[in-house]
Amino acid sequence: MSTSPADLVRAFHLAFGLDARSAPEEVSPELAAHRGELLAEEAAEVAEVAVEGPLDRLAHELADVVYVAYGTALVHGIDLDEVIAEIHRANMSKLGPDGQVARRADGKVLKGEHYRAPDVSAVLRRQGWRPGGAA
Repeated sequence: MSTSPADLVRAFHLAFGLDARSAPEEVSPELAAHRGELLAEEAAEVAEVAVEGPLDRLAHELADVVYVAYGTALVHGIDLDEVIAEIHRANMSKLGPDGQVARRADGKVLKGEHYRAPDVSAVLRRQGWRPGGAA
């Protein structure tokens, strides 16, 4: 059995008769709002345990966020693995050719002069998305 989050969540959606699109497309405002509420619930649970733990509950809540995020992507027909790869490419461009990293006081990595923003629209277009139209 695959351990890919995308494969696992697709199996869940198919088993339970939930939406699972194969190409990117807009969904009804009601479905979009519902998915947003599910994500907000999960993110709130992460925030609740992030500082005080316990670690096993934090791990559980983090996995729930990922699971619901992949489900939301599936409902919209988005191959989230490809989008994550594009975000990763952009994030890695924050590292300058000299290996220097610009950081904020709290440690967050900042965008340097070599940063190249992600082109998520191009990724979605490769997946069959047609902005302003049907997939």
